Amino acid sequence: MALQLLLSNALANKSYQEQFDITDSWHWNYIETLAQNLYEQAKNVQELDNIETEITKQQSKYPMMLQIAVKVAKSKKIISEIKQDVHISIIFAVYKEHQRILTKEEDPLGENFLIRKILQMRFLTDEFKNICWDMVVVDDGCPEGSGKIAEQILAKKQYIFDENLGQENEDNKTEYVCKNNVKVLFLKEAIEQNLPIIRPLENTDQSRKGGSVEYGMHYATQQKKENHVIIFTDADLSTHLGQSGLLVNEIVKNNKKAAVGSRREKKSVVVKKGTRNTRGKLFIYLWKRLISPLNYIVDTQCGFKAFDAKIIPEILEKTIEKQFAFDIELLLKTELLEKNSTEKLPIAWYDSEAASTTTDLQPYLSMLKATAAMYRKYLPANTEADSFANFIENLTENDWQKLVKNVPQKIADAEPATFDKFNEIKVEDLLV
Repeated sequence: MALQLLLSNALANKSYQEQFDITDSWHWNYIETLAQNLYEQAKNVQELDNIETEITKQQSKYPMMLQIAVKVAKSKKIISEIKQDVHISIIFAVYKEHQRILTKEEDPLGENFLIRKILQMRFLTDEFKNICWDMVVVDDGCPEGSGKIAEQILAKKQYIFDENLGQENEDNKTEYVCKNNVKVLFLKEAIEQNLPIIRPLENTDQSRKGGSVEYGMHYATQQKKENHVIIFTDADLSTHLGQSGLLVNEIVKNNKKAAVGSRREKKSVVVKKGTRNTRGKLFIYLWKRLISPLNYIVDTQCGFKAFDAKIIPEILEKTIEKQFAFDIELLLKTELLEKNSTEKLPIAWYDSEAASTTTDLQPYLSMLKATAAMYRKYLPANTEADSFANFIENLTENDWQKLVKNVPQKIADAEPATFDKFNEIKVEDLLV
């Protein structure tokens, strides 16, 4: 009853009705205040799961801030029920993030994502002595020096936070020195040192996120912690890190090798801008023709994935993809270690496209070519996959652009969750 009253009050509160602004620190603080209230009111995870179910029935009725808060509250309740000592490592790459790493006051696109991510992890874990975390930020060869900016932010001891709400508070003067468990690495230095983990990279231009994330994952695993979960995410604030408990639970309590946040489940909460949907469907349809062991996973590209640290050395060994499709290779290698060992979880995700470093690149074709290479390396040949691999390997950028403009209607109209079985569109249907 108390939870239902809380939801009713939230819906009646005009503040929650405001359009969620990912750059507004007040909105993030508001989400965490509501999440904490939901967490404290709920007797167990099931109560919050029931609220998720209720929201799913009429998602348009509930404000985005409220929907994010429910996910975060559920995650925190899950964390509260874990009794083992757990260590969480958060990894993300930065490239041309010199705007989003700043505050909104410093730049119109500023998300203050580094400090906000630290606050999100503190919100999730500070109450629990058995949960520790660290964070690894990896500069992917950023020409604007995003890594150096991150170091400067961490070095500024004038960053002060209210202990309860995690908001900047100049009156309180409570100092939080966050640099002790946040490390900034530079891919360029790893290449210069010829570290095995980054081979065959010869320069940072050859890495599009994947090389840096894998370097960060490797670095994090050197700690040799028990119940160590490695999570990699995007630099932006699309995914509130307070949801990490959803992933951690699957590895620590349910013995999964990996857990992935998904934007394509029934209980997923997604606000997506732009026109990437049909193109994304085409991408999913094509990779599923090649990498059949992963057919039960739909959203391979969501930037919120967790792995059991124990398998990291094996899945990182001799990877062939250091760019945007690296996720698929890591998931495939995990699947080949143990069948159905990856769990997918519905998450709340808000598009941060305004300053995205991937939107302009439109890397779908290069990702598909990388996926074809994975098929050739890791999987036995079969007629259908060979046909699609040959087609993809011979696609030019011009061919791809024509294909994007002429996506077969059956693909455009279908749900990607059905693409594991739906295979009516053959290579000849894609020739334009």
